[in-house]
Amino acid sequence: MRIEQLEYIAAVTRLGSIRRAAEELHLSQPALSETVRNLERELGVDLLERKRSGAKISDEGRELLPHIMSVLDAVDRLRGAAGDQHRISRMVRLGTVNTATVPLVVPTVREFRAAHPVTQVELVGAQQAGIHRGLLEGSFDLGLVNYLGGDDMPPGFETTELLRGRPVVCVRPDSPLAAMDAVDVDSLLAEPLVVMRSGYVMHRFLHRLLRGRAPVFSYSTDGAEMGKLMVAEGLGATVLPDFSVVGDPLERRGTITVRPLTGEGTEVLLVLQRRHSGSVPRAVRDLHELFVRNAAAYRAASGA
Repeated sequence: MRIEQLEYIAAVTRLGSIRRAAEELHLSQPALSETVRNLERELGVDLLERKRSGAKISDEGRELLPHIMSVLDAVDRLRGAAGDQHRISRMVRLGTVNTATVPLVVPTVREFRAAHPVTQVELVGAQQAGIHRGLLEGSFDLGLVNYLGGDDMPPGFETTELLRGRPVVCVRPDSPLAAMDAVDVDSLLAEPLVVMRSGYVMHRFLHRLLRGRAPVFSYSTDGAEMGKLMVAEGLGATVLPDFSVVGDPLERRGTITVRPLTGEGTEVLLVLQRRHSGSVPRAVRDLHELFVRNAAAYRAASGA
């Protein structure tokens, strides 16, 4: 058994494709496939399920994946102790629900890049369930996830609260809703509404807020960034956490603005999660610490 065989399995699991894994690892597909098959023959287990649409970890492979990642983590620590630059130049993968992408993620990644010039950062937008699955399978190192106040945190993850805010109505400054000190549900329903798709926390919040009532017209979109752009283009209003909008470039330029919801006291949390592990690579620890520090600076600047 060789270390690169385990690295190949981890790459195929993360990318979901032998072809993409071979491209990233600068190998030919036949060479990568043969190396993986040699490992499967040695272990007596089919680690991958191979289909025309790609390859993914098998059920047996998923049971062995924590052990594979543990070995790779141990190798990573050994290389770090020896001063091997391979460890320093590893890729850090961040799964994020994109309600905080611009105000928090972009400054943090920019600062991390300055301190780690040879470390790649891969940002992947996903829903909460996909991020949790990626953390458990090792395809994400860190995950940014939203919860509503009172939600239970899932076991198996180390969870750090970054931001705590309130749902607000995001509108254009020339919207009738922008003339209000606070927006009530009836006024919100009278305007076209941009709604997050099912699977996002703000979809669940809005469903609870409206109590089955339907707006005059609605759009459905996959994530806050597209929602804010649709608002900026005059398609309607949307409901997002305040920390998703305050500090956004569109808000700083005056293209969009926010108004509170009348009588609404629900809190929205943005947390940073990672899989419980005895070993966390230094680059991941550094990015984690930057998120915590920059979230504190954001809270101080916004008065939260």
